[in-house]
Amino acid sequence: MAKNGNGEGSIYPHKKNGKKVGYREAYWVHTAEGPKRRYVSGKTRDEVHNKHIEALGNRAQGLVFDAESLTIGEYLTRWLEDSVRGTVRVSTYEVHRHMIQPHIVPALGRLKLRDLNPAHVRGLYREKLDSGLSAATVRKMHSILRKALKQAVLDGLIPRNVCDAVKPPRVERKEITPLDRQQAKTLLEAASGDRLEALLRVSRPHWHERRRASGPTVGGRGP
Repeated sequence: MAKNGNGEGSIYPHKKNGKKVGYREAYWVHTAEGPKRRYVSGKTRDEVHNKHIEALGNRAQGLVFDAESLTIGEYLTRWLEDSVRGTVRVSTYEVHRHMIQPHIVPALGRLKLRDLNPAHVRGLYREKLDSGLSAATVRKMHSILRKALKQAVLDGLIPRNVCDAVKPPRVERKEITPLDRQQAKTLLEAASGDRLEALLRVSRPHWHERRRASGPTVGGRGP
């Protein structure tokens, strides 16, 4: 039988303000900063014992969730610099930064990474939609946050990606109404002498084809 580490493997009463509130047991994990003592607690010895076995199993598989006091703001800032910058185009990096710094961090940045839950994320999306951001922009925000949290899961900082439990807003597709003949004529007159005039004249027949395909106009007559 493997020998327990110093201060590990002993269940003892857990007290708060001198009053017993349950039981506790310690175990050690190895982190980038060195060994750290962790605890499991519960109302009964059996509950603590089972949690301790699960924790040791996770430790053996490398599933140690070491978010500690790391906040979402700190994590996302680090993720941008360590995982995004230099691995994507500058324009793509700027999109990520724009979604994170002015939007996600002010709303969720002070929360601890390990405390983030789906309700927080849904609240963020609702707040942004109510502030006037489009559904497409919020969907992009969702994609970036989900990507960042996926890396946190892979790094062993959190056990799951809460974005997987959140449905982003749906983008409504607006039907495009083709120009009628008078509108097309007005556009060409306005573009007279412009470098785009030739392109507009070449594409003009397609406007009428799309107009016919869109069906009859008001009054039952076609264009």
